[in-house]
Amino acid sequence: MKKALIFYGGWEGHRPKEMAELLADQLHRNDVDVTLSDTLDALTNVDLMALDLIVPNWSMGTITKEQLTPLLAAVKQGVGLAGNHGGMGDAFRTETEYQFMVGGQWVAHPGNDGVTYKVYIEPTASQLTEGLDDFTITSEQYYMHVDPGNTVLATTRFGTIVMPVAWNKRYGKGRVFYLSLGHTPEVLHGYEALTLMTRGMLWAADSKANG
Repeated sequence: MKKALIFYGGWEGHRPKEMAELLADQLHRNDVDVTLSDTLDALTNVDLMALDLIVPNWSMGTITKEQLTPLLAAVKQGVGLAGNHGGMGDAFRTETEYQFMVGGQWVAHPGNDGVTYKVYIEPTASQLTEGLDDFTITSEQYYMHVDPGNTVLATTRFGTIVMPVAWNKRYGKGRVFYLSLGHTPEVLHGYEALTLMTRGMLWAADSKANG
């Protein structure tokens, strides 16, 4: 059985505990053993290399070098990393190596919460998006700094600007997946968003098995 760690906290507006429980439930449904932790000390107290997947769910906040270093090392050595919205894409704003590992960083959400916009599934051949169609969602629409080396799986539009919504990439040997949706847990209740998030976590968790 695969093993995952979800650590959660930071800005409470994203309801990190509820989001962590939602993501944990999806992993449980797919036979993944999940440890939930509400402290960053889990990154030093848990044997990260014994895991298959780490799911950050910690909006904003700060992280010490002693906590960040083992996280970076574990992913670089083959532990998968997957997360969504600010819980992974707007965490630890001063840590550029963390942002490089993730593949992007939140910049703004014009219009704040309540924006209705379309998410376009990219034609990239991927098991993560197979069978999924474009969909409309009402939430925050993330504008992000994005690594051009990411494999983009879904996008949205800001006028003529095409902005990635979901991507995957590698950080060393580790598989990394990110989805910008999920300002609240309810946003992930839709079929397409939850399917994409769940597939992304399971794909990342296969880093060790499939390289």
